[in-house]
Amino acid sequence: MERMPEPEVMNEVEQVCAYASADFEQENQGFVNSFMTYFPEFSEGHIMDLGCGPADIPIRLARALPACRITGIDASQPMIDLGNRAVNAAGLAARITLRCERLQSLHLSEPADAGISNSVLHHLINPLRFWYALKQSVKPGGCVLVMDLIRPDSPEAAQAIVDRYAANEPPILRRDFYHSLLAAFTEDEVAAQLAEMNFSRLLIDVPDDRHWMVGGRVY
Repeated sequence: MERMPEPEVMNEVEQVCAYASADFEQENQGFVNSFMTYFPEFSEGHIMDLGCGPADIPIRLARALPACRITGIDASQPMIDLGNRAVNAAGLAARITLRCERLQSLHLSEPADAGISNSVLHHLINPLRFWYALKQSVKPGGCVLVMDLIRPDSPEAAQAIVDRYAANEPPILRRDFYHSLLAAFTEDEVAAQLAEMNFSRLLIDVPDDRHWMVGGRVY
């Protein structure tokens, strides 16, 4: 199945609220657990989250790693607004900073010790822009963990995944999940992107029927 890109930024208020209120606890906590498994020695430093959304993963990471500070980047101002409210409610504003910024204009005052991202790459027309921003923003030897959806073989297979995992979600969330699956990259496409960026130390894993994960250190 050919890739069918979707809009790069989630700005519709109804869409943002549906995403923020959805139950991603299993996926998000699983991502945090994977970070701890990939990098058990990582206990302090600066973590950058590309596409932080409503900040659920930064909040979970901040609680799991109390000596870390986190900068979340997202191109959607409504997402950042929801994220800031969640960060303040969690009492973590001193350690989590959220910024509304696009990848092409991203600039950190100093490279991060780790870069993470969950479910952002499939939104982008040009995926190399994402990997370049990651490369520029994480210091040599820094930790990287990226997870995203994997494109099914057909629209019917994509709909079956939506029915399996989002049967009880609101229609707008089911619609967005389906379109995200169609916009996702295959394992081979991700491998080609990593090769083009010379990310030879990053390894690809396919942990389940709807995600790929890339982890390792950048040099």
